[in-house]
Amino acid sequence: AQLVESGGGLVQPGGSLRLSCAASGSTLTSDFMEWFRQATGKDREFVGAISRRDDSVYYADSVKGRFTISRDNAKNTVYLQMNSLKFGDTAVYFCAAGPQAGAVHFWGQGTQVTVSS
Repeated sequence: AQLVESGGGLVQPGGSLRLSCAASGSTLTSDFMEWFRQATGKDREFVGAISRRDDSVYYADSVKGRFTISRDNAKNTVYLQMNSLKFGDTAVYFCAAGPQAGAVHFWGQGTQVTVSS
């Protein structure tokens, strides 16, 4: 089971980034693909999730309207498009897979996103 994130980096406030998460192995059987983030000194928090069954998406209030989760089944890849980035979005972003939104069986290694001018 493996989840590999990519696409993190440094971006200015108001900018955009797209994170990718390539899934393999047992993670492919999970009902939900998810994104979490953890800022320095803070708890890991739920960002959003997408259902494998019907593509339903769920977002944290803090990112709703700015972030979009999508997936490419042929590539077994999930994306997190982040627009209008703010200083407060700076964190390590983790891809995850689990049985329902907010529940996790598998974690990726994380990718750093830094919003700075």
